[in-house]
Amino acid sequence: MFHPDDSGVYARAAASPGRRWLGVGMQYLLGLLVLYVLLMQPPAPVWAVLMAAVGIGALVLAERMRRATTRGLELRAETLCDDTGQVIARIEDVVAVERGVFAFKPSNGFVLVMKEKGGRAWAPGLWWRAGRRVGIGGVLPQTETKFMAEVIATWIAQRG
Repeated sequence: MFHPDDSGVYARAAASPGRRWLGVGMQYLLGLLVLYVLLMQPPAPVWAVLMAAVGIGALVLAERMRRATTRGLELRAETLCDDTGQVIARIEDVVAVERGVFAFKPSNGFVLVMKEKGGRAWAPGLWWRAGRRVGIGGVLPQTETKFMAEVIATWIAQRG
């Protein structure tokens, strides 16, 4: 039914430059605005520390997102991995795919429910893994993630 390309990849998902820069830009803007307000109208010391932490945290997360979104995701017969080869989930360990309106999932994405808990990991804007769940999405296009989710759901249904 689904056929891989010459390199064995069934589906790919990568952030477009516009989505990528919009997401990263908003995160940087948030950090800079919080720090600007902190410097222009200094609040009480307790609030100043909190605002500095939020502003610096937003800038750090924006940089992590900028680096993470340079990569794309690839669905292979045995794994879902990024284009550097880092395995995000093994297909044989996937129990279910959640992609409904009320599912706790990333924007434009889906969630894989795994047989066993995995280590926590996160590539901001692309995917996250916590416990038995792996979330795919964020700045990725919905058409690409929807196709990827349908392929995985079909494979799960076929193995019974």
